[in-house]
Amino acid sequence: MEGKRMYIRSIVLKENARELCDSYLFDIPAIRGLETLDLQSPVTFFVGENGSGKSTLLEAVAVAYGFNPEGGSKNFAFSSNPTHSGLYQALRLVKGPVRPRDGFFLRAESFYNVATEVERLEEIGGPGLFDSFGGKSLHQQSHGESFLSLAIHRFWGKGVYLIDEPEAALSPSRQLTFLARMGELVRDGSQFLIVTHSPILMAYPGADILLFGEDGIRRVKYEETEHYRITKAFLESPQRMLRELLRGEEE
Repeated sequence: MEGKRMYIRSIVLKENARELCDSYLFDIPAIRGLETLDLQSPVTFFVGENGSGKSTLLEAVAVAYGFNPEGGSKNFAFSSNPTHSGLYQALRLVKGPVRPRDGFFLRAESFYNVATEVERLEEIGGPGLFDSFGGKSLHQQSHGESFLSLAIHRFWGKGVYLIDEPEAALSPSRQLTFLARMGELVRDGSQFLIVTHSPILMAYPGADILLFGEDGIRRVKYEETEHYRITKAFLESPQRMLRELLRGEEE
C-alpha cells in the first residue's frame, strides 16, 4: 500500500489576481476572500449553496493543473464550447514532491463531451481504448454505469482526481460503491478534490470538508453541514417536515 499522498498541497490566489481574470469573479465571497487554501486530506470536499463558487474554483484548479477545461485526462485536448473562466490564471498551486502517475477531471455538465472524445480516440487510435472505460463506449452505458466504469477501470491509482458533483450520475447505492472505490484509490496513493451536495459522499472518513459561503471558505465537520442536518431531520420525521413545507398549499 502506497499510503496517503498529497499532489496538490495548497491553492494560492496570486497578489495581482484581479489583473489576471474577470472582475465579476470577485463578486463571489469565496473567491474574493481566497488567499491560501491548504489541503489537509487526500479527500477534500467543496460544499455550499449553488452559486457559491465551488465548481468555479474546482475548474480553475483543474485547468491550472493542466487538465482540459471540459474534462478528461491531460491528454484530452478537445473543445466544444469554451466557457471556462480565467480564474486559473490567477491561481498558483503548491504541489507535493511526487508527481502523480494518473489524473482525471470530470464534470457532470460536460460528461457527454468526454464520452464523445473517448469514442473519437478509439476510432483514430485503433481498438483497445474502450478497455479502460469498461469495455464499451460510454455512450452505450447509462450515466451511472459510465461514471462507475471510469472510476473502476480508468482511474488507475497514484493519481489526482477532480470531480464535480458525481452524485448527479449515481444512485445512493452507487454512491456507496464509489466511496469504496475512492478508499481503494486513496490507499493506493491518490488524491481527490470533489464538489458535492451529497451527505453520503461527504461522510468519507477523514475527509476535509470546505464550506463555501458568504464569509468565504471555512472548514466544517460533517455533522455541521446543512446537507447532513437537513437530511437527518427529514429522515427522522418526513411526515412532520412535509406538513410544515406543504402547509401553505393546504391553506
